[in-house]
Formats: sequence, C-alpha cells, structure tokens
Amino acid sequence: MTSSFLGQREDFGDLAETVERVAEALAATAVARDREGGVPLRERALLRESGLLTLAIPTAFGGQGRSWPLVFRVLRRFAEADSSLAHLFGFQHLQVASVLLYGSPAQQDRFLGEAVARRWFWGNAVNPRDNRVQATRVGDGLVLNGVKGFCSGAGDSDVLNVSVALGPEPTDRIFALLPTARAGIRVHGDWDNMGQRQTDSGSVSFDGVQVAPDEILGPPGVASSPRATLRNLIGQVVLTEIYLGNAVGAMASAIDFVREQTQPWPMAGVERALDDRLLQLRAGEHAAAVRAALALSEAVNHDFQQAWERGEALTWAERAELAVGIAAARTQAARTALQVTSQVFELVGARATATRFGFDRFWRNVRVHTLHDPLDYRHQGIGAWLLAGQAPNPFNYG
Repeated sequence: MTSSFLGQREDFGDLAETVERVAEALAATAVARDREGGVPLRERALLRESGLLTLAIPTAFGGQGRSWPLVFRVLRRFAEADSSLAHLFGFQHLQVASVLLYGSPAQQDRFLGEAVARRWFWGNAVNPRDNRVQATRVGDGLVLNGVKGFCSGAGDSDVLNVSVALGPEPTDRIFALLPTARAGIRVHGDWDNMGQRQTDSGSVSFDGVQVAPDEILGPPGVASSPRATLRNLIGQVVLTEIYLGNAVGAMASAIDFVREQTQPWPMAGVERALDDRLLQLRAGEHAAAVRAALALSEAVNHDFQQAWERGEALTWAERAELAVGIAAARTQAARTALQVTSQVFELVGARATATRFGFDRFWRNVRVHTLHDPLDYRHQGIGAWLLAGQAPNPFNYG
C-alpha cells in the first residue's frame, strides 16, 4: 500500500524486472557509498550491463527507443535508492539528447551506434556558466585549453560531451564529443560536496586537446530551432525527478523505520509507534505533498514527450509554454523535497539520526541540487510569463 501510494510501483512495462533489480542493488550499498564518496565503479558497471543506458537511443541506432516519460520514471526510481547514480543515469540521457538534437545524421549514426555497441557511459563537461576552456581554430578543427567545472560523471566515462563558447551569441557555442582518454584530458576527481557525493562532479582540464571537425556536433547545432533548445528542458526535468526520488525514498524509508524500529512516545498512549496519531498526521501531510508533486511532474513529462514528437514543427511559443510548465513542476518538487527530507526526522525520531541509517543523505542530496540555479528565478520566470508574456531564455537554463 505504501509503495503504490507514494508512486514507487510505476509502470515500467517489460523493463520492470531490470529496473527493480538495479534499484535494489543500488539501495543495498547507498548509505555506505555516500560516506565514501569517490567514483562508484561497481555501480556504474551495473548500469552499463543493465542495458538501461540506451533507453533514449532510437532503435535505428540499436537503442531501445523508449519514451522520455519512461526514462524519467526510471530516473526517479533510481533516485529513491541512490541519488548519485540517478544523477549519472539522467545525465547519460542528457548527452544522448545532445547528439539527437545537435548532431548531423552521420554523427548520430556514428556516436549513438558506438554508444550501444561499446556500452558507453557518457561524461559531462558542459556547464554553460564556466567559460574557462578556450578554443583555438587549427584548420577545420579546434584545440582546447583550460578547465571546466561541475563535470558530472567524467570519472570512468568513455566519452565526454564538452561545450565551448566561441563568441558571445548562443549560436557561437559548440558541443564536441571526445574520448575521455584523449591526450591532454585530465579528470581531477576533486568533487567534495556535502551531497550527491558519488556524481564525480568535479573539474576536468584540457591541455592542448585536439578536436576533429567531425567531433563538433552539427548541423543543426545548438541554437538552430525551438526543438534544438529542448536539451535545457531535459536537464530541468532530470533535476525535478532527482528531487522527487529523494522525497519518495525518504518517506518510504521513514515509514519502514516507524513500523519496525521507532518506539512509541509515552505521551501518545499507544503500544505501537505506528498507531501514534501525531505520527500519522505527519506522514499524511508529507505523503499528500509528494503525491501532488508527482502528479504535476507526470503531466509535464507527458507534455514534453508531445513537444519532442513535434520535431521541427515545434514553435517558440509552444516551447515557452512547455518551459514554464517544467519550471512549475521543478519548483513544486524542490519545495516538497526540501520539506519532506528535512522534516522526516520528526517522523522517525532521535534514534534514526544514527549515521548508519543515512536518513540525512536525502536532504543533503536535495539541498545541493536545489541550488543548481536559484528557485526564486524559476518562480520569477513563471510570473514574467504570466504577467508580461516574457518567455524563459531558451539558451541559458530556461
């Protein structure tokens, strides 16, 4: 009953057995690995071997060609178990989308085909706010020098998706796909934040790194159409589902703890903690908030799939309305997750603050991710759309 009410028993279709097997394996060691940090090599290998890294790759290239709402549900399920590995899973599909949106047909065939055949795990060196990597044109190619921060999943990756600003305009930004082992690329492993501790989101340096012309994605390129800007919205949905997964994971873990270990408070006048009416009240409040946030997310993810299927027929107005809906889902999920993961301790009690239970990881993960870009600007952007008809900036985070 608990699992279905909180949305854990999602419809994964024929993937259900694989998704649950992977999620349970991640959950079994999540608390210990959160304390360790570093690169989760065994768990990354598990995701490689599961075949789930190819969900968004079209069948024409050997992938599974699944819908985006399904990809997002799998991501959410993994976030319940292990937020760091869910982050890496989500960013894997974000890089796949980069090839689908920005790459030429030949590049899609090459990179996506190899991703399936070689079980690639993609790393990220895209952070658009970090322009420390400089590109010098050499013939038809480029040479990269500098450092890029917040490079999630770079450690143990096969390929890096690297973004570089060649000028001030959105059309001046290029994306390049490079083997992580290429000469001059160094992954530093310097991620030491309080949450998302196994996302390996530290820095990568580039020292005279050669980029061939056919490794630069395009055409169509980054800012070529409304459809091309859907990549940013996928990134926003990934964050939303990480929030929700943590909230559901915290609630499900707390409910199990109350049932199995929490001792009743003497003033409650009950023999079992689960019969404490104040604990029931607290659980009900949080569960209702989570259910509402999940429902909004599911609706918006459906809208995203429709926009994706519109292809080049997608208009800027349609894209703007979708962006506002995704912003609303993200802010609602963030506020809900921050509330649930911080207040869940009032449900489980003092005994559950022991490090071995790891209840604090849910809040730490959400708190780190909700700072990705300020939620206040998301709310302001929704208001700007409603009051002044001002669309979110499609070339930044909007």
